[in-house]
Amino acid sequence: MSKFQFEFMVVTSPKDPKTNVIALTSICTEDGKKYILPDEFRYMGDHVELRKTNNYTKLVNSLKKRNQIRKVWITMTKELKETYIDEDGNLQFKDQYLEEIDEENTNLTQDHNLKEILEKLIETTKYKDKEKNLKQISEKLLIEKFSSKTSNSTQWMESFEKECSRFEIDKNEDKIELLKLFLDKPSLNWYSSTLIRLTVNAGWSEWKNRFLACFTDNGWNNVVYALSFKYREGSLTDYAMKKEKLLIDFNKNMDIKSLIALIAVGLPEFILNKIDKSELKETTDLFNELRQLECLEKKIFKKKFTLDSQEKKYEEKKPCKICEDLGKGVRYHPNEKCWFKKNEESREKNTTIKKVNNNSILDVKIHDETKNE
Repeated sequence: MSKFQFEFMVVTSPKDPKTNVIALTSICTEDGKKYILPDEFRYMGDHVELRKTNNYTKLVNSLKKRNQIRKVWITMTKELKETYIDEDGNLQFKDQYLEEIDEENTNLTQDHNLKEILEKLIETTKYKDKEKNLKQISEKLLIEKFSSKTSNSTQWMESFEKECSRFEIDKNEDKIELLKLFLDKPSLNWYSSTLIRLTVNAGWSEWKNRFLACFTDNGWNNVVYALSFKYREGSLTDYAMKKEKLLIDFNKNMDIKSLIALIAVGLPEFILNKIDKSELKETTDLFNELRQLECLEKKIFKKKFTLDSQEKKYEEKKPCKICEDLGKGVRYHPNEKCWFKKNEESREKNTTIKKVNNNSILDVKIHDETKNE
């Protein structure tokens, strides 16, 4: 009596994605030929005679998880033969002949597909590692992000290229990808449009030229702002450091004497007069002088504030002169807020009004008498 090897697999139910069902994936004969069933006939609901066998009962107990596979040899009974074999020995199911597959070719195809999948996976992994590596390098580069506030785009680009050389980033693609990490949001719009026009394969020199053509400022606004920037309020040292950065952004090759002088002329005159120019060899010397003067100014201000507070407190305790003159006792409040002063002014005002009214009445009587005569 012949027997076939049936291959079963736990799959997702076509009616409910959360439910598992058993499917018949293939049938293998004793001579090694393998046949697959059409997709619409793989679910066990159509294989009534096969479900009646004891083998299937044991199979159901063996398959517990999704994607599990079991191959079971089952003896062909009369009912099973009528279901899966026609009178000429061809494998069939529901009036359809089953497709025979070449196991060796199938394995080669699967191996080829697996190779392609692995190659894509390796390529994706390399790209992710590369992207991760560039992000790590970007955190070590000693330059700030380029923004609309950057006054000298040429100078910034030179610094960017020097940092790329320091970390041995020589490939054009890597430089272009790294540039994206050092642009603020408005500048990223330029990057996106340039990427569409040039692509990453265009070359670094062309990207660099487009960058400089777009962001180089040929006006005088940044220059005027840097040279005319003066101290207004706050920390003297903070002012000096900001002025130094503005001037270096304008011209990094400026000599040290000019740099110190341009920072100093923006200071208040009374501060400038306390600094000895001959002792300033570097900008750090100027910063140290300003820190010392800041401490001195804070002490003077604190002392003055203390004296003003004491004087104000003394004035508040001075007795009211009006209350003393009127014999109302010693009372501590400002003279202009004295109740008796306000009361006296009100009484004088009422007296003046009364006199004016009496004089008006007298004038009217005299006028009437003269008219009657």
